[in-house]
Amino acid sequence: MRFAGLGGGGFIGYRDLGGIEGAELDELIARQVRVFADRGESFEWKLHGHDRPTDLSERLMAHGFALEDLETVVIAPVAQITGDAVLPDGVSIREVSDRADLERIGVMEDAIWNDGRTGWLADSLQAEHVADPDAITIVVAESNGEFVCAGWVRFVSRTDFATLWGGGTLPAWRRRGIYRALVTYRANLAAERGFRFLQVDASSKSSPILQRLGFIAVTTTTPFIWSPDRG
Repeated sequence: MRFAGLGGGGFIGYRDLGGIEGAELDELIARQVRVFADRGESFEWKLHGHDRPTDLSERLMAHGFALEDLETVVIAPVAQITGDAVLPDGVSIREVSDRADLERIGVMEDAIWNDGRTGWLADSLQAEHVADPDAITIVVAESNGEFVCAGWVRFVSRTDFATLWGGGTLPAWRRRGIYRALVTYRANLAAERGFRFLQVDASSKSSPILQRLGFIAVTTTTPFIWSPDRG
């Protein structure tokens, strides 16, 4: 399944590749590249640790993909994560959707990662929220009007899963439980809607926190990125 037209680039997703390999697999990869090249758009092929065939990563790199940092896919029952979202004094959580707030999230995230996401992240979140407001809820933690952490939860229709994204926290505000509080807050939202499980593609920094909260590691994922400038 191809996801295109997102602010930060597209995605390729699948349950499995149906057992194809060799030249047939190369053609499948090349076909995705052609589609996104015609759009002038970068995209991510998310390679899971259990994906087959075993040489898929080498074939992706041969087609011009660059790999990013390994992530751990973690899952937890919603009921195990819900509770009180405990925050430090002076910090509060609220849900946002206004363009001005989304742009502030982009500025905060760019300050954390320094990767130019200020513009496209706001565009992407706004477009997604406008298309289906019930499918995503965006939350921020703020202190004295400053956004110090932000994350969003996607409610995946026709499944038991809600998925957690974002969670970046300004360096000066880390190790105070703010990230954990946003996880709990979003778990409560998922519980209210009747979802049974939470899933996160967790970074090396987030994974230990989530596993201490009760999430279980089930596989890994490595983002493979193709972009027009790499060709």
